[in-house]
Amino acid sequence: MQSSPQLRVAVVCSSNQNRSMEAHNLLKKRGFRVRSFGTGTRVKLPGPAPDKPNVYDFKTTYDQMYSDLLNKDRKLYTCNGVLHMLGRNKRIKPRPERFQHCKDSFDLIFTCEERVYDQVIEDLNSREQETFQPVHVINVDILDNEEEATLGAFLICELCECIQQIDDMEDEIDELLQEFEEQSNRTFLHTVCFY
Repeated sequence: MQSSPQLRVAVVCSSNQNRSMEAHNLLKKRGFRVRSFGTGTRVKLPGPAPDKPNVYDFKTTYDQMYSDLLNKDRKLYTCNGVLHMLGRNKRIKPRPERFQHCKDSFDLIFTCEERVYDQVIEDLNSREQETFQPVHVINVDILDNEEEATLGAFLICELCECIQQIDDMEDEIDELLQEFEEQSNRTFLHTVCFY
Protein backbone atom coordinates (compact mmCIF):
# COMPACT_ATOMS: atom_id res chain seq x y z
CA MET A 1 0.00 0.00 0.00
CA GLN A 2 1.45 3.38 -0.99
CA SER A 3 0.86 6.16 1.47
CA SER A 4 -0.40 9.54 0.42
CA PRO A 5 2.51 11.86 -0.18
CA GLN A 6 1.17 14.80 1.86
CA LEU A 7 2.73 13.86 5.21
CA ARG A 8 6.28 15.24 5.39
CA VAL A 9 8.31 13.26 7.91
CA ALA A 10 11.77 13.74 9.39
CA VAL A 11 13.61 11.24 11.60
CA VAL A 12 16.44 12.54 13.77
CA CYS A 13 19.13 10.86 15.86
CA SER A 14 22.55 12.12 16.92
CA SER A 15 24.78 11.17 13.97
CA ASN A 16 22.29 10.31 11.17
CA GLN A 17 23.76 6.81 10.95
CA ASN A 18 21.80 4.01 12.58
CA ARG A 19 18.39 4.76 14.08
CA SER A 20 17.32 7.65 11.83
CA MET A 21 18.60 5.90 8.70
CA GLU A 22 16.86 2.61 9.50
CA ALA A 23 13.56 4.49 9.92
CA HIS A 24 14.29 6.60 6.81
CA ASN A 25 14.81 3.42 4.80
CA LEU A 26 11.58 1.78 5.96
CA LEU A 27 9.43 4.92 5.60
CA LYS A 28 10.82 5.50 2.10
CA LYS A 29 9.94 1.91 1.12
CA ARG A 30 6.40 2.50 2.41
CA GLY A 31 6.01 5.57 0.21
CA PHE A 32 6.44 8.38 2.73
CA ARG A 33 8.13 11.70 1.95
CA VAL A 34 10.94 11.36 4.45
CA ARG A 35 14.29 12.87 5.32
CA SER A 36 16.68 12.02 8.12
CA PHE A 37 19.13 14.05 10.16
CA GLY A 38 21.54 14.16 13.07
CA THR A 39 21.83 16.90 15.69
CA GLY A 40 25.40 16.30 16.83
CA THR A 41 28.29 18.61 16.01
CA ARG A 42 30.23 15.67 14.52
CA VAL A 43 29.35 12.19 13.25
CA LYS A 44 30.53 9.42 15.58
CA LEU A 45 30.83 5.74 14.70
CA PRO A 46 32.08 2.91 16.90
CA GLY A 47 35.85 2.51 16.92
CA PRO A 48 38.29 -0.14 18.19
CA ALA A 49 37.38 0.78 21.81
CA PRO A 50 34.46 2.63 23.46
CA ASP A 51 36.70 5.63 24.16
CA LYS A 52 38.11 5.66 20.59
CA PRO A 53 35.19 6.37 18.25
CA ASN A 54 35.67 7.23 14.60
CA VAL A 55 34.71 10.89 14.25
CA TYR A 56 33.76 12.57 10.98
CA ASP A 57 32.48 15.91 9.80
CA PHE A 58 28.87 15.98 8.52
CA LYS A 59 30.28 16.84 5.07
CA THR A 60 31.94 13.39 4.88
CA THR A 61 30.01 11.04 2.60
CA TYR A 62 28.90 7.59 3.72
CA ASP A 63 31.09 6.23 0.93
CA GLN A 64 34.18 8.02 2.31
CA MET A 65 33.45 6.68 5.82
CA TYR A 66 32.99 3.18 4.39
CA SER A 67 36.34 3.33 2.56
CA ASP A 68 38.12 4.79 5.59
CA LEU A 69 36.90 2.03 7.94
CA LEU A 70 37.53 -0.67 5.33
CA ASN A 71 41.16 0.48 5.19
CA LYS A 72 41.48 0.79 8.98
CA ASP A 73 40.17 -2.67 9.94
CA ARG A 74 37.92 -4.58 7.53
CA LYS A 75 37.38 -7.49 9.94
CA LEU A 76 36.42 -5.35 12.96
CA TYR A 77 33.98 -3.12 11.07
CA THR A 78 32.45 -6.08 9.24
CA CYS A 79 31.92 -8.01 12.50
CA ASN A 80 30.41 -5.07 14.40
CA GLY A 81 28.03 -4.28 11.50
CA VAL A 82 29.29 -0.75 10.81
CA LEU A 83 30.25 -1.48 7.18
CA HIS A 84 26.85 -3.09 6.56
CA MET A 85 25.12 -0.03 8.06
CA LEU A 86 27.19 2.38 5.95
CA GLY A 87 26.42 0.28 2.86
CA ARG A 88 22.70 0.71 3.54
CA ASN A 89 23.13 4.42 4.25
CA LYS A 90 24.92 5.20 0.99
CA ARG A 91 22.11 3.51 -0.96
CA ILE A 92 19.64 5.98 0.63
CA LYS A 93 21.51 9.29 0.37
CA PRO A 94 25.08 10.56 -0.12
CA ARG A 95 25.94 11.86 3.38
CA PRO A 96 24.60 12.53 6.85
CA GLU A 97 22.75 15.82 7.29
CA ARG A 98 22.52 18.09 10.32
CA PHE A 99 19.00 19.03 11.38
CA GLN A 100 20.10 22.52 12.37
CA HIS A 101 21.12 23.23 8.74
CA CYS A 102 17.77 22.22 7.20
CA LYS A 103 15.20 24.92 6.59
CA ASP A 104 12.51 22.65 5.09
CA SER A 105 9.17 22.24 6.84
CA PHE A 106 7.81 18.93 8.14
CA ASP A 107 4.48 17.75 9.56
CA LEU A 108 6.10 15.20 11.87
CA ILE A 109 9.58 15.01 13.32
CA PHE A 110 10.53 11.81 15.15
CA THR A 111 13.54 11.85 17.44
CA CYS A 112 15.24 8.73 18.77
CA GLU A 113 16.35 9.90 22.23
CA GLU A 114 15.38 12.63 24.69
CA ARG A 115 18.61 14.63 24.27
CA VAL A 116 18.00 14.83 20.49
CA TYR A 117 14.33 15.75 21.11
CA ASP A 118 15.49 18.66 23.28
CA GLN A 119 17.99 19.80 20.61
CA VAL A 120 15.34 19.70 17.86
CA ILE A 121 12.84 21.69 19.94
CA GLU A 122 15.51 24.20 20.94
CA ASP A 123 16.47 24.69 17.29
CA LEU A 124 12.86 25.04 16.10
CA ASN A 125 12.04 27.52 18.89
CA SER A 126 15.11 29.63 18.09
CA ARG A 127 13.98 30.16 14.47
CA GLU A 128 11.89 33.12 13.50
CA GLN A 129 8.29 32.00 13.00
CA GLU A 130 7.10 32.75 9.49
CA THR A 131 4.23 30.51 8.40
CA PHE A 132 2.98 29.41 11.86
CA GLN A 133 2.50 25.96 10.36
CA PRO A 134 2.55 23.41 13.21
CA VAL A 135 5.06 20.57 13.39
CA HIS A 136 4.60 17.69 15.80
CA VAL A 137 7.85 16.60 17.43
CA ILE A 138 7.60 13.08 18.88
CA ASN A 139 10.35 11.29 20.76
CA VAL A 140 10.55 7.49 20.60
CA ASP A 141 13.44 6.29 22.76
CA ILE A 142 15.45 3.79 20.71
CA LEU A 143 18.69 2.22 21.90
CA ASP A 144 21.53 2.74 19.43
CA ASN A 145 22.02 -0.84 18.24
CA GLU A 146 20.97 -2.72 15.11
CA GLU A 147 18.08 -4.70 16.62
CA GLU A 148 16.52 -1.73 18.46
CA ALA A 149 16.93 0.48 15.38
CA THR A 150 14.91 -2.04 13.36
CA LEU A 151 12.17 -2.32 16.01
CA GLY A 152 12.09 1.47 16.39
CA ALA A 153 11.79 1.94 12.62
CA PHE A 154 8.73 -0.34 12.50
CA LEU A 155 7.16 1.51 15.44
CA ILE A 156 7.75 4.92 13.81
CA CYS A 157 6.40 3.61 10.50
CA GLU A 158 3.28 2.20 12.17
CA LEU A 159 2.75 5.52 13.96
CA CYS A 160 3.06 7.42 10.65
CA GLU A 161 0.56 5.11 8.98
CA CYS A 162 -1.94 5.64 11.80
CA ILE A 163 -1.41 9.41 11.95
CA GLN A 164 -2.01 9.54 8.22
CA GLN A 165 -5.43 7.92 8.72
CA ILE A 166 -6.72 10.37 11.34
CA ASP A 167 -8.96 13.21 10.21
CA ASP A 168 -7.67 15.97 12.46
CA MET A 169 -4.07 15.58 13.56
CA GLU A 170 -4.25 18.51 16.00
CA ASP A 171 -7.24 17.03 17.86
CA GLU A 172 -6.51 13.30 17.63
CA ILE A 173 -2.75 12.82 17.84
CA ASP A 174 -2.50 12.80 21.66
CA GLU A 175 -5.09 10.05 21.94
CA LEU A 176 -3.32 8.03 19.24
CA LEU A 177 0.05 8.41 20.99
CA GLN A 178 -1.51 7.26 24.25
CA GLU A 179 -2.83 4.11 22.55
CA PHE A 180 0.64 3.45 21.11
CA GLU A 181 2.25 3.94 24.53
CA GLU A 182 -0.05 1.27 25.98
CA GLN A 183 0.50 -1.15 23.08
CA SER A 184 4.29 -0.75 22.86
CA ASN A 185 5.02 -0.27 26.58
CA ARG A 186 7.07 2.84 25.70
CA THR A 187 6.66 6.45 26.73
CA PHE A 188 6.59 9.09 24.02
CA LEU A 189 7.36 12.76 24.41
CA HIS A 190 5.30 15.06 22.20
CA THR A 191 5.26 18.79 21.60
CA VAL A 192 4.08 21.13 18.90
CA CYS A 193 6.36 23.80 17.44
CA PHE A 194 5.60 26.32 14.69
CA TYR A 195 7.48 27.35 11.55
